[in-house]
Amino acid sequence: MSKRHQWLPYLAGLCFSIIFGFSFIFTKQGLEVLQPFHLLAFRFAAGVIFLSILWVFGLVRMKFRGKNIKAVLILSLFQPVIYFVCEIIGVSKTTASEAGMMIALIPVVVAILSTIFLKEPPTFLQSIFIGLSVFGVFFIMFMTGSVAIGDNFYGMVVLMGAVISAGVYNVLSRKSSMQFSSIEITYMMMGVGFVTFGTVSIVQHLAAGEINAYFKPLYTYQAIMSIVYLGLVSSVIGFFMMNYMLSKVEASRSAVFANLVTIVSIMAGVILLDDPFYWYHFVGSVLIVAGVWGTNHFGSKIYNKTRWQDQY
Repeated sequence: MSKRHQWLPYLAGLCFSIIFGFSFIFTKQGLEVLQPFHLLAFRFAAGVIFLSILWVFGLVRMKFRGKNIKAVLILSLFQPVIYFVCEIIGVSKTTASEAGMMIALIPVVVAILSTIFLKEPPTFLQSIFIGLSVFGVFFIMFMTGSVAIGDNFYGMVVLMGAVISAGVYNVLSRKSSMQFSSIEITYMMMGVGFVTFGTVSIVQHLAAGEINAYFKPLYTYQAIMSIVYLGLVSSVIGFFMMNYMLSKVEASRSAVFANLVTIVSIMAGVILLDDPFYWYHFVGSVLIVAGVWGTNHFGSKIYNKTRWQDQY
């Protein structure tokens, strides 16, 4: 990658942070008219259909023949399947603050896993800034005054499953990028998500005797807006940006961008939903941004893809 384009992975990181930050608003709106797995089914169906159209008309290029499809299927099992299942169950059993704190641990888990499996240990200064970014998220959550650690132990354990699955996904996506393009990985993720959550959703509707009303929510503007954003913008563009960044920089440096989602979600709530903005939101945001900057500033240069491939 030329020096002129070395900033592209970081722009991708900023983009997926913004996209995922706004996704909470659309998820909340979608869940008002759709059950969780029903929303996920439509979300990934929209992603698959959109990418398939682009593929058919030659606007994107994908080639799976002769490649290790099993590796990407395993990746897709962790993200989106295991991650979203654990997140849905975990969030339903905990407070929003507890859920936010657990998800903030993803960069820490990624740093550990990338050290073990990718031989990409963070430097001492990177470790400090990763911790600073995580502390910024924790600080915001604690200052909300709604944290009650220990009261929802089961939900916290399940959320830890989401954190671990996200960490494994970061590692596997980085390794898969040696053989698959970012768009190919994204397409497989969308397909596995569609088949899995679509099956669960249909079974739920059959059990409830409501299969005839399966597509009824699509007649509502609220559901359409949520599905379009979550399916096309968040799932396709957001995950593509994440997979692209993982193909260019170390997993630990990419993962810390996830904490920017906290800042974006707060600002989205303030701007669109008139949520209050307090001093501790500002302090926590500064800590997160400083952590993201330090993690990437004190890391090694963007890796040479050929050299990294030779190691595996």
